Amino acid sequence: MAWKETATSNHGGFLGFVVHTVIRFFQFVLGLTVIGLYGVDLNAARIAHVYADGKWVYAVVVGTLAALTALVFMVPFVKTYKAFPWDIIMLFLWIVVFGIFGNMYIKEKPEGDSGITRMKNAVWVDLANMLLWLISSAFGLFMFFKNRGHKSLHTGRAQV
Repeated sequence: MAWKETATSNHGGFLGFVVHTVIRFFQFVLGLTVIGLYGVDLNAARIAHVYADGKWVYAVVVGTLAALTALVFMVPFVKTYKAFPWDIIMLFLWIVVFGIFGNMYIKEKPEGDSGITRMKNAVWVDLANMLLWLISSAFGLFMFFKNRGHKSLHTGRAQV
């Protein structure tokens, strides 16, 4: 029973642990989804012997970072609230991905083009990723300040 107490104390009790794990699982799955959605065009460019557009490469790199981060942070004994700055960085990376592809595809009319339809769907997956990273970074920030032992803000030495 000690493993349960150790695992859940880092995430705000059992409910916090379950919510944290579910969010990280969806971050992992959606990161892999982004890799697949954007990787289709990168593979087509590779087969056609043309350059890979940097926007698509960036989206795949962010999806890869998100999937790897979510996988590592899903481990129950890791105090992920101490790594909330990385969650915030991931949030900003997803904001950029959503901004780039949202600007390109939200107003686009598919008119039977399955590639445009796929990319319009990819934009909404990007938005879902952005919102999940917003939630996890806010939760990590909250847990960081909750678990810091009530030390002074500037030096961290005095008890408050």
